[in-house]
Amino acid sequence: MGAAAGLAASYIARRAERVVRREGLVDWPAVQRIASRRLRAAPGALDPVALRSSQAGYEAAMARIVPALEAHLGRPLPGVVERHEVVDRSGWVAANITTFQLILRKLEPQVIEQLDRHPGIGASFAALANRFLTTQQVGFLLGYLGTRVLGQYDVALLSAEAAPGRLLFVEENVRHAAAQLGVPLDDFRTWIALHETSHAFEFEAHDWLRPYLAQRLERQLASFVEDARAFQADGLLELARRLRRGDGDLLAGLLSDEQRGLLRETQLVMSLLEGFSDWVMDEVGRELLPDVPTLRARFEARRDQRRRGLDRLIGRLIGLDMKLEQYRRGERFVAGVWAAGGQAAIDRLFSGPGALPSEAELAEPPLWVARVLGQPAGSGSS
Repeated sequence: MGAAAGLAASYIARRAERVVRREGLVDWPAVQRIASRRLRAAPGALDPVALRSSQAGYEAAMARIVPALEAHLGRPLPGVVERHEVVDRSGWVAANITTFQLILRKLEPQVIEQLDRHPGIGASFAALANRFLTTQQVGFLLGYLGTRVLGQYDVALLSAEAAPGRLLFVEENVRHAAAQLGVPLDDFRTWIALHETSHAFEFEAHDWLRPYLAQRLERQLASFVEDARAFQADGLLELARRLRRGDGDLLAGLLSDEQRGLLRETQLVMSLLEGFSDWVMDEVGRELLPDVPTLRARFEARRDQRRRGLDRLIGRLIGLDMKLEQYRRGERFVAGVWAAGGQAAIDRLFSGPGALPSEAELAEPPLWVARVLGQPAGSGSS
């Protein structure tokens, strides 16, 4: 019986190893099923006919947004504004599975290398267990976000080819949010589309931005792989060393100096991207919509409401709290740049990596205006 059990374990281990080598770190069809189960329970599902009929509303919104935004920016928008699509929640998940695949594919060679270095039943079972857990986590994450995302500028940072991005509007979530906020649906569509179109401008009109972020993401992934090796080798001893180094700050302890620097650089860029888009929503939105202040106030209340209970816990775990802070810090910065330097300063926001704000400048926009424009900040917007 012992020999039979040993043979069975050996067979299962070999099969587990083959699964990981052949099919990768994640069972992607299972991810789609896990996310879809959660999405089916969300309110406001639309049938394909209703989804297609909403396309005209976004066409009308984009027809108004593009000339207004071009006039405000003083330059033509790139062609991405013609590449927009209305999707349901499952369609959003399907689009973002591609992004997750690109990220996790970067890690798979390291896992295979570990199997080669440490062959045996334990390593094979560990690889299969990791595959199961990662599948569950990615499926849950996409299902959770799929009920919340309203719109997205979809660009695969780690794709081998610099394929053009596209705008996605998650109509089921847009309708549900508009009803919750008590605002006209067409106005809300226009407001959200304005935010995402400004993201398209940021990336497609400034060709340094995508490789800048991709390089930092690549370095972070490589660094995390090295961390995984350290934890695998030393386990709890390595964890204890890191926590002592962080002096009580869990995140500071777990991240290396390089990782903290990369995270800081990425956060500054994201604060600028999100802040600029939020600022555009309000500045240009006033020309297109009758009551932007009410839209903004109710939308911010909705954001705050989602920082409670289980949503708050999940938000902290996956970084949504950090993203909300990016919106607010970034918008304060861009508004301050406009007040201090006017259109000349706004035009320099995405002029290159050297124009990115420091932490101090993000808090004090006139410092950035003085450095980038090469002269003391004035009242350029008056």
